Amino acid sequence: MASTSDIRKGLCINYNNDTFKIVEFLHVKPGKGPAFVRTKLKSLTTGKVLDNTFSAGHKIEEVRVETRTYQYLYVDADGVTYNFMNTDDYNQITLQKDVLDAPDLLKEGEMVTIIVRAEDEQPLSVEMPQNVILEVTHTEPGVKGNTATNATKPATVETGASVNVPLFINEGDKIKIDTEKGTYMERVKE
Repeated sequence: MASTSDIRKGLCINYNNDTFKIVEFLHVKPGKGPAFVRTKLKSLTTGKVLDNTFSAGHKIEEVRVETRTYQYLYVDADGVTYNFMNTDDYNQITLQKDVLDAPDLLKEGEMVTIIVRAEDEQPLSVEMPQNVILEVTHTEPGVKGNTATNATKPATVETGASVNVPLFINEGDKIKIDTEKGTYMERVKE
């Protein structure tokens, strides 16, 4: 059993008969009254995010997890089942689309980190890399010199995801995308 002083980002806990991952936390020590910890918890089974406040010293049940590197292989014809291969022992696993945070940004061959519950080898969540580099497959033609304004236009990348990009981006350009927010970061020159 851990306490609220052990809370950190990425910690997996059992709470309300479900497994949650701590996404954000804030230790608060008000001038009056006892200290507490505000948390944002993400359910690893349903994907729902909820806010919760733990009082100082509250006991929490920590879940032992392991992280493993997997390579994304392909999505099945149904568009819901994603296949991954463990890079250490070459075992393959399939995960449902709702377990993934940004499935539309996954490119075949991409390396991801999968968090697995140690007791029963159950995959809990998939952590994408901080950013991915994808090629723009469709967008309006770019206008040279349009870098001063913050105007954007929609663009479709090779995985089928739609991302807002600056006006100077053309088809065939490679762009870096933040996987957490799903937003354009920069154009990548090769």
